[in-house]
Amino acid sequence: MVSVQHLHPQYIVNEDGRKTLVVLPVGEFEGLIEDIEDLAAVAERREEASISHEDLVKELKRDGLV
Repeated sequence: MVSVQHLHPQYIVNEDGRKTLVVLPVGEFEGLIEDIEDLAAVAERREEASISHEDLVKELKRDGLV
């Protein structure tokens, strides 16, 4: 997860000195996009029923995934 403290933004300002655009290193931008995609996936699944860790492990073993 990208932390705001670890971002290295550069700003483009207009004639009045107001920030109008942000420039980020590609890696930081990609990290932010990844975080947004993860949050969207969580939001989409928030209504799904949850199962216990124990049940998850049983399912994974049953399916031969662990």
